Amino acid sequence: MEIVLASRNKKKIAELEKMMSEYLSDKIKILSLDDIGVKDDIEENGSTFEENARIKASVGASLGYITIADDSGLCVDALDGAPGVYSARFSGGGDKENNKLLVEKLKNVPEEKRTAHFMTSVVCIFPNQNDEIVTNGKVCGIITENAAGENGFGYDPHFFYPPFNKTFAQLTADEKNSISHRGKAMKAFAQALSEKIKKYDLK
Repeated sequence: MEIVLASRNKKKIAELEKMMSEYLSDKIKILSLDDIGVKDDIEENGSTFEENARIKASVGASLGYITIADDSGLCVDALDGAPGVYSARFSGGGDKENNKLLVEKLKNVPEEKRTAHFMTSVVCIFPNQNDEIVTNGKVCGIITENAAGENGFGYDPHFFYPPFNKTFAQLTADEKNSISHRGKAMKAFAQALSEKIKKYDLK
């Protein structure tokens, strides 16, 4: 059974294949956008994570493939939920510039009010059944003034997770996957997909 992940990120594809194998043995083969001939970038102009994920998933679905897409971001309470869907392009630069801007915007905010959460939405569209799966994952933390840790990416060095007393950048990959927003959303998706496969008798 072939499923498209609306991404060109090889790490994402490998991660999804591993997660799928835990629930569905070796029944699933994950294809990328390149594998199905989609070469252009997909414009993510939705106002929510779910809308952006659906926009991406609809591209593969329009070509007849069962397609999965996800969208994630950081939502800071003191910034009214920003950067949100603009997390990756918050500053117009890369991770370093995004983190610098985040810290600047929170410089006068006390620690107890620097609460935030990471959010992921996963959408899978089944074109032949006119059906879809939508799952979400969320993890709460605190934005630190000083960066800590060498792992992860994005805002991880400034996202402190109290139960582990570490930033996301200080966690191992297995630790992060066990509690992360994306890990939660993908695990829920894998379980839901298993039920859909039984429902539609997909091969």
